[in-house]
Amino acid sequence: MSIAAVVLAAGGGSRFLGDTHKLLAPLRGRPVVAWSVEAALGAGLDETVVVTGAADLDDVLAPLPVTVLRNDAWERGIATSLAFAVDHAAAEGHGAVVVGLGDQPSVTADAWRAVARAAGGMLIEVATYGGQRGNPVRLDHRVWGLLDREGDEGARTLMRRRPDLVGEVACDGSPLDVDTVEDLA
Repeated sequence: MSIAAVVLAAGGGSRFLGDTHKLLAPLRGRPVVAWSVEAALGAGLDETVVVTGAADLDDVLAPLPVTVLRNDAWERGIATSLAFAVDHAAAEGHGAVVVGLGDQPSVTADAWRAVARAAGGMLIEVATYGGQRGNPVRLDHRVWGLLDREGDEGARTLMRRRPDLVGEVACDGSPLDVDTVEDLA
């Protein structure tokens, strides 16, 4: 089955009060989003897709072998970006997507790979860190029609509605995200 990695990087980052968009903020010498996208690429899946929106990420993404999708409806919530990515994956013939966030620079390529290769047989597989659910999340094509297409939650709503579809994959790394300037420390 063909699987696409999807990095959602379209949001406005309104809680980040720095001099730049949070995804472009420097972290260990590189923009936050670069760490997330390179981890997704490192998983070696069939395609890596980055959904952009509020921030101009062209300079960061141009040298990388990724498919960039611009979500002009990003202000209507993260679900619009996920729907955009799923529609692209369906058109490209992928059987699943593994979805992560552009503001989670400590999620490793190993976590992306582990979730992509989860052998639990569930239609949704979610990474866990110390027993707590995080990203990335693998969504089999059979659940794409069940996802909300607008709103401020991605697959989390579906996982709450249909826990019978969800498996968990223990991962190393950290799911912490960068929402504020303090988070960069």
